[in-house]
Amino acid sequence: MLNFLDAIILGIVEGITEFLPISSTAHLILASDILKLTQTEFLKSFEIIIQLGAILAVVILYWKELLKLEIIKKLIVAFIPTGILGLVFYKIIKTYLLGNVSVVLWSLFLGGIFLIIFERWHKEKESSFEDISNISYKQCLYIGLFQSIAMIPGVSRSAATIIGGLFLGLKRKTIVEFSFLLAVPTMLAATGLDLAKNYKSFSLSESHLLLAGFIASFVMAIVGIKFFLAYIQKNSFTAFGIYRIIAVVLFLFR
Repeated sequence: MLNFLDAIILGIVEGITEFLPISSTAHLILASDILKLTQTEFLKSFEIIIQLGAILAVVILYWKELLKLEIIKKLIVAFIPTGILGLVFYKIIKTYLLGNVSVVLWSLFLGGIFLIIFERWHKEKESSFEDISNISYKQCLYIGLFQSIAMIPGVSRSAATIIGGLFLGLKRKTIVEFSFLLAVPTMLAATGLDLAKNYKSFSLSESHLLLAGFIASFVMAIVGIKFFLAYIQKNSFTAFGIYRIIAVVLFLFR
């Protein structure tokens, strides 16, 4: 059963991993398994809802960009594929995929290999777009399609959108920041949908657990965002690919 310390630990894990290309959902599921927590409906919803803390971190750090009408319209276009597919496959994802350790481990492992291969192949061009305002609506839609792949636990929303953006010719920093912004409507929608469908599974006695997870997620998300922006200035994502593979091996042989 989830207790106060568990809630804080999961909040920390969520905040640190949400914007890194290593899948926060995977880390939450694996952390829950290590903590011997039963995958109840409340725990599944808890892992979704504490993402609001990470969203708040983005809103505070990027509030000026989120007030620009042109950026808002591009975020809406990029969100459409995930929004539609999320509604269609919500029940399947929550019932059969979310909480499935085997799915998570395979996604982490294969995603790690893909990141390494992609970085060896990808060469950033001098003509790559340097500003979010230069991203076309067509590119936004494609980025949204890439993001929708992350509905599979362990794939990583951040990795999917970033690789999609790099593939489309965007600068590394540009797509990373667009990925941060795109997280706002995506996670708000995911949380809202889950609350609408599962609000009866919550009780006032559990509200302190949600608050603890939310605060821990918010604080660590700010740390994670600033770290990631500094990291990408001089580094590729290869290290994250290696990390994903090592994490799977360590989990299996723990």
